[in-house]
Amino acid sequence: MDSRFFSEYFSSLNNINETWWSNFKLENTAITSPLTQALNDLTLKDSQKLIEGTWSKPDSLTKIQMEWWESQMAIWQEVITYDKKTSPVIQPDEGDKRFLDPAWDNDAFYNCIKQSYLLLNNKIQQAINDIDGVDDKVKERLSFFSRQALNALSPTNFLMTNPELTRLTIEQDGVNLVNGLKLLEQDIESSADVLRIRMTNKEAFQVGKDLANTEGKVVFKNHLFELIQYKSLTAKVNITPLLIIPPFINKYYILDLREKNSMVRWLLQQGHAVFMISWRNPDASMKDIDFADYIIDGVIKATEVVEDITKAKKINAVGYCIGGTLLAASQAYMIAKRIRNRIKTATYFTTLLDFSQPGEIGAYINNEMISAIEQSNAQKGYMDGRSLSVTFSLLKENSLYWNYYVNNYLKGNNPIDFDLLYWNGDSTNVTEKCHSTLLRSLYLNNKLIDPKGLKINDVYLDLTKIKVPSYFISAQEDHLALWKSTYCGALNLSGKNTFVLGESGHIAGIVNHPDRQKYGYWTNDTISKTPESWFDKANHQTGSWWVHWNDWLKKQETAKPILANRFGSKNNPVLGNAPGVYVLQGLPIVQETI
Repeated sequence: MDSRFFSEYFSSLNNINETWWSNFKLENTAITSPLTQALNDLTLKDSQKLIEGTWSKPDSLTKIQMEWWESQMAIWQEVITYDKKTSPVIQPDEGDKRFLDPAWDNDAFYNCIKQSYLLLNNKIQQAINDIDGVDDKVKERLSFFSRQALNALSPTNFLMTNPELTRLTIEQDGVNLVNGLKLLEQDIESSADVLRIRMTNKEAFQVGKDLANTEGKVVFKNHLFELIQYKSLTAKVNITPLLIIPPFINKYYILDLREKNSMVRWLLQQGHAVFMISWRNPDASMKDIDFADYIIDGVIKATEVVEDITKAKKINAVGYCIGGTLLAASQAYMIAKRIRNRIKTATYFTTLLDFSQPGEIGAYINNEMISAIEQSNAQKGYMDGRSLSVTFSLLKENSLYWNYYVNNYLKGNNPIDFDLLYWNGDSTNVTEKCHSTLLRSLYLNNKLIDPKGLKINDVYLDLTKIKVPSYFISAQEDHLALWKSTYCGALNLSGKNTFVLGESGHIAGIVNHPDRQKYGYWTNDTISKTPESWFDKANHQTGSWWVHWNDWLKKQETAKPILANRFGSKNNPVLGNAPGVYVLQGLPIVQETI
């Protein structure tokens, strides 16, 4: 390798960093943002509380320090008298894929680095957990943010301390680093205030051609959404149409990816008349759009259009994630306003109704952080979807962020073409006012489960008044909507509830086509008072939960199938072909395309 290579490489890297830093300071974003300042202030306060806790009981910290020193000495002893047969002092957790290269075990130098790093992680987390007299919320934040920092500093993320990267760079004469620089520069240009690392090739798919290509028509459009009516794939369809309400923080086509994993196409094949809401990607002009608007001008309006087109008096409604929260809130609103109920059954995909345990996103849920987020959003009129996407990825930082950092920028590889990850990178903004309502009213104050908590217009939303049959599907490894929390939320509804727990996580646990035979699920027809007691008596089933859900929907039908509906109606004529216009708008927003 040319001796000048590294000097040129680090010079180029320095130039990119200087440009990025200058842009951030010019735009007054990441470093000086209210959120960064609030995070720094809160971390300082939390750290002070932890230090105060150690002063009150110094023995706990002394014990941890001694354990760390003894273990570190044992690791160094291993290096001096290295023997592959010797049992390591510490091993990576099961599922940690960072240290799979054989050199981490077989080379004394790298083995020492690995074990020393893992030991430091372990002892810092132990210190946070074991110190008495510190509030649990403070410990949760310290544990979360210290883990973030430690994983960012992992030896696997650096060229000189990762044996695989060192070997690869020598073998390729540094071509991997040159390629990685190009990818880094491109990603910086397409990022907002935080580096968003591409997870898949941005040119791999085209929405409407490769993805979201199930045949259908746009039959309604307003300032919030387009409504897609899909072409039936059976001569006759169930008399009750099915309306899907995706989250407005993501694009709908997670449920209509390629043919092999499209839920929409599969539902059509089962004889359902399927309609889909496609939310508009908000820009600054929509800053005052609130959660109430998504209820009234979104869900309720969509049910009216479906009724007009199909002439059905009732529909089966489906909500995914925050779309499910919106569905429950819409039902409660219709009940409170005495609007005729058009919902026959409600299905909730990984939906939180009770936000008391929101998972690791809870590290950001406190008054100081929310106030800072609101202040940042006020400058733009929305929460930038690119930043939101990075925040969600950093909840599982090793598998959804740093692995792509290493693969792209240090190995110089283009990520694989993966439809699900393409969707994940196709972000949407959230309006300023609605984002504030979600954070304050739902996540922080948990008002939705209080019958006198959340007021929309002049009425309170009381979930206990909802009595339609409901089907809840959650995912065992979901880190965004913990399944035990979704279970507790389901207990607030008064109808006959069915709860099903799928394997895998927030996305893969839902997008689980029966033909793939990949993930199973648990069922228990009896709803217990606690999720633990429900799970103890649940039965594991093989195959996709889609089949179980379809059987449940069939049991709700009392009439025979009817001839498939035509597209649109006199009041709601066809406006164009699916997937419509709203889903095609990417970030940053270009208002002229609407």
